[in-house]
Amino acid sequence: MAGNSQRRNRRNPGSKKGASVGTGGHSRKALQGKGPTPRGEERKGHPKQRAANAALKRERDAKSRAGMRRGGGPRSGRGGAGAAELVVGRNSVVEALQGGVPANALYVQQFIDTDDRVREAFQAANERGIPLMEAPRPQLDQMTGGLNHQGLVLQVPPYEYAHPEDLLEAAADSGQDALIMALDGVTDSRNLGAVVRSAAAFGAHGVVIPERRAAGMTAGAWKTSSGAAARLPVARATNLTRALESYQKAGVMVVGLAADGEAEIGDLDVLNGPVVIVAGSEGKGLSRLVSETCDLLVRIPMPGQTESLNAGVAAGIVLYEAARMRAKR
Repeated sequence: MAGNSQRRNRRNPGSKKGASVGTGGHSRKALQGKGPTPRGEERKGHPKQRAANAALKRERDAKSRAGMRRGGGPRSGRGGAGAAELVVGRNSVVEALQGGVPANALYVQQFIDTDDRVREAFQAANERGIPLMEAPRPQLDQMTGGLNHQGLVLQVPPYEYAHPEDLLEAAADSGQDALIMALDGVTDSRNLGAVVRSAAAFGAHGVVIPERRAAGMTAGAWKTSSGAAARLPVARATNLTRALESYQKAGVMVVGLAADGEAEIGDLDVLNGPVVIVAGSEGKGLSRLVSETCDLLVRIPMPGQTESLNAGVAAGIVLYEAARMRAKR
């Protein structure tokens, strides 16, 4: 009977009678602390983390729907806003902040290990009045789609595109003949930023880009423009050919840049009047429909061996020539 009672007490240590089995000091590691308990937002499967992820998804869906209403769909050729953009990674974020790229917020990972890049990002954001938003790593992972954000994510607001007709109105308001730069099939955002910078420097009234298969005003374009994107409107056309035809109906000459153009830019009197200058991509040049729509195709004389120039360089040369001619009037 006593043996049975002892076996029952071993199976039921909470019993008051008999001896109970203890650890005997055999699991010391199990008794060591594991540090502070992580916050609920950082614990996988925790209700607070699920709630934070759900709130982030609702916010992103709402912004996506708002972007479609403002012009992300078929009506975006009428102007409106593009999609919001995220700049991720410490170097990229610092370069964007120091380059004047507009931003809504700088998201910072909780308990981030600070280094020189992180401190530079904080300083640049504070100087520009950009709010700092602390977020757990899972939230930043979801926000960036799993990209290596290194604890820093910069939210760039959607760019507000103008309508092509707005550029004619800007020229009329200034009492000047329209000088507009159009790009056909340029997919490098740095080229777009360089064109915007040259257009602003030489007195153009804006830049027109197609809605599809073309670079948009991303953070890279903003940075390359060196702040000119804040001063010069960029218009987006649903159909570039129809936009050029609309300019022609308004009395504006459309001049396309082509390696086999029938005239050289130095011989063009049309640059003195209302004109749209169209540049194509470095590889393919102007598309067939755009080339056929142009009133005149011109070339840039190049004594060297280079067969073509990228859109940024070509636009700068022709815009300079137009500004030089107009200054003589």
